Amino acid sequence: MNHAFTPQQASPPPNDDEIDLRQVAAALSRQRRLIVVISAAAVLLSGIYAFTRKPVWQGEFQIVLENQQSGGGGRLAQLAAANPMLAGLAGVSGGESSLETEVKILESPSVLKPTYDFVKASKAAAGEDTSEWVYTDWTSKLKIELVQGTSVLSLTYRDTDEGLILPVLERITRTYQEYSGKDRRRGLSQGVAYLEQEIAKLSQQSASSMRSAQAYALANGLGIQDGMPRAAGAAGGNGGGSVEASREATQNKVNALRQRITAAQSSGYNTLYKAPQIAANSMMYSQLQQVESRLQQKSALLTRQDQSIQSLQRERRGLIAYINQQTIGLLQGELITAEAQLASLTRPREVVLKHRELVRAALRDEKTLAELEVQLQSLKLDQARQTDPWELISTPTILDRPVAPRKKRMVALGLLAGLVLGSGAALIRDRRSGLVFSEDELKALLPCPMLERLPAATQERWSATAQLLAEGPLAQAQSVALIPVGNLSNNHLEQLKETLQKAMGNRQLQVTRDLLNSRNCSTQILVTATGASHRQQLQQLKEQLSLQGTPLTGWLLIDSALEA
Repeated sequence: MNHAFTPQQASPPPNDDEIDLRQVAAALSRQRRLIVVISAAAVLLSGIYAFTRKPVWQGEFQIVLENQQSGGGGRLAQLAAANPMLAGLAGVSGGESSLETEVKILESPSVLKPTYDFVKASKAAAGEDTSEWVYTDWTSKLKIELVQGTSVLSLTYRDTDEGLILPVLERITRTYQEYSGKDRRRGLSQGVAYLEQEIAKLSQQSASSMRSAQAYALANGLGIQDGMPRAAGAAGGNGGGSVEASREATQNKVNALRQRITAAQSSGYNTLYKAPQIAANSMMYSQLQQVESRLQQKSALLTRQDQSIQSLQRERRGLIAYINQQTIGLLQGELITAEAQLASLTRPREVVLKHRELVRAALRDEKTLAELEVQLQSLKLDQARQTDPWELISTPTILDRPVAPRKKRMVALGLLAGLVLGSGAALIRDRRSGLVFSEDELKALLPCPMLERLPAATQERWSATAQLLAEGPLAQAQSVALIPVGNLSNNHLEQLKETLQKAMGNRQLQVTRDLLNSRNCSTQILVTATGASHRQQLQQLKEQLSLQGTPLTGWLLIDSALEA
């Protein structure tokens, strides 16, 4: 069976910016010993550090701040939310900012410095050198945080001395209790003093405002309700002495009477205008009903042209016109009376508006005074209770086991770091070696096409390739030079020479690394393997081959990774 033999064209130079994962994996495999050594060293160092480090103990406690919406210690903050000046004097605020303030109090030197001095003295008594101690370094062992979405403050403390954990936490709780209680009492006292001062000033202001409103009302003939808001005046039913309310009611009555008069005048003598609220001539109204009844009876028996029906219709129209005229007269009389009453109640708009403003100012001062008095009583009651604005919900406790060092975790991290560092070192070492392991890179560096890949492990399978070469690219060559490139196995070279010579028959075949000797042959074939040559070596060979005139048929690759 004849097989077509097509040399593989050289590939373009590899791009150094691209990462071939297969090449990376191959490089790591080649340098696996280095990776193992570095990883083992990292694990050993991390293990030594983990097992020689002093254990770190942790204690904690939790406090819950009083709900700002309830009474007690939150009363001051609740009142301060409605009175910014009170908040400024008392040094409090409401909501989330109040909780953050408590965190700052716990973190302040006023609370922590005495505990720091206690720890430093205890360490010094135990023989530890504390001359280089810094307060800020010690506070890094404390963690104070607000549990998200709650009013709970959590404090944790870590130290290598297990016996100091509970004493430190207990001292912090006592110091915080004393400081917060003192601060709270100071805030309450300032709030009470401020409210008493404001109430004294506002009492005089409120009395003066009410006197001004009353004097203006008497001077302008206004009622006591004229300055009240409309909703308050309406609640009184009849106005409760409001001149303005009476004027508005009379104005509405005048408008209604005018509308009724217009409707009655448009009725004429064909339509009776009924005004139930007006007692018109009842006798005439009764007579009209009798005429309409008789007219209805006769209309059922006689035609409209009958004299009796026409007489009844004329009588009906006359009665309607008379009754309507009487109704209009009564309505006009009521209108005259209402208009006169309206004129007596009318006041200039400027007078009414000014009176309203005076009354509103008086009411506003009175309302503010009442609110401040309620706030004052709340603060005084809170003062008398002497309660704390927080509650200890978790007593200072110490965990059963040390929180550090985490030996397994540290060893695992050491292993991970060793693998990362080892892999990096392996890649760098493999790259700096200069050896070419990539087939694509070989194709780019060698000045001729690749003829075939030969499996290094199964040399008995080379005969087929040798036969194809002898009958194909080497068919016209009388002499062939095999040029080894790089550090190749002598066994591989001897086996390749023997196999190819058998396929070529009596034609001359030599294996040489000397290009001066190989140029006397008809053609040349390069033989190399992955990892057998350096890049610089291949570049030099490429330049030397370009200077000689002997043609190159191609090159063979002995691949140790290739399966037959």
